[in-house]
Amino acid sequence: MGYVAGAGLVAATSGAGGFGIIASATMSLDELRYAVAEVRRRTAAPFGVNLRADAPDAAERVDLLVAERVRLASFALAPSRDLIRRCADGGVLTMPSVGARRHAEKVAEWGVDAVLVQGAEGGGHTGGVPTTLLLPQVVDAVGIPVVAAGGFFDGRGLVAALAYGAAGVAMGTRFLLTSDSPVGAEVKRRYLDATVTGTVVTTRVDGVPHRVLRTALVDGLERSGRAGAALRALRHAAAFRRLSGLSWPALLRAGRAARHDRELTWAQTLMAANTPMLLRASMVEGRPESGVMSAGQVVGLIDDLPSCAELIDRIMKDADARLAALTAAR
Repeated sequence: MGYVAGAGLVAATSGAGGFGIIASATMSLDELRYAVAEVRRRTAAPFGVNLRADAPDAAERVDLLVAERVRLASFALAPSRDLIRRCADGGVLTMPSVGARRHAEKVAEWGVDAVLVQGAEGGGHTGGVPTTLLLPQVVDAVGIPVVAAGGFFDGRGLVAALAYGAAGVAMGTRFLLTSDSPVGAEVKRRYLDATVTGTVVTTRVDGVPHRVLRTALVDGLERSGRAGAALRALRHAAAFRRLSGLSWPALLRAGRAARHDRELTWAQTLMAANTPMLLRASMVEGRPESGVMSAGQVVGLIDDLPSCAELIDRIMKDADARLAALTAAR
């Protein structure tokens, strides 16, 4: 949800009764500070911030969340014990995203407050185990709340996740496709036109499995050789450095940390710079033909652009009706 889950979408989600989470990986520290203040200006409802655990300024970002009394820090990668402790000491809950049972068990032992489990159907970086198999595994393995992601878009999915033992569901693609989302009309149209087979999991964007809409650009990346991929990654690394304000030494330190934490090769580490720039081309600049569009397979079941308030109301009414029908059938 980089470049998508900013202050506007988060405030609209939380204000409507959901729990919005700012996607800060594509923000500088100052941009994150502004986004937190802007959400506060728009709603008094609680919200969270997603952080990169391997960011050079991760500790500073956690300190900002503590100072601003943000309710939750979520992490795309497993946070260190030190970051978990910083959050706990400051009254901020922690919820890393996991794609395997063993990862959930590890962070639960470290003292996180909840885990978000994403199955293979989910958009962005994803694993190979479907949500319907991964979710019950994790629920049975840990004694903390589990939030389910990957394949959810309506009240039926919410009820199904609760039946599996989840505490709730997280939705990325569904909230990207709302009228409150900042994504441009042409990009939203590409999403709405997609089918359930219109996504692909590729390693050619940033070196690790990434589910995106299938486009001519993605097909080209799949066919490209190593030399072309390396040159493209270098260009994107330089562009990301300028946008983020990081120095080359800081960017290299972040790369080393990511390589260690995620067990990446140096080639994969170099390619990681592709993601923010290719997402920016589509999500910010509105050029779907020049960027990538992360998407869950659920994109093929979405055909409208409600507001966050309309969507959440619809989900809850649908869930209530499903539960009532199940109860009546006993």
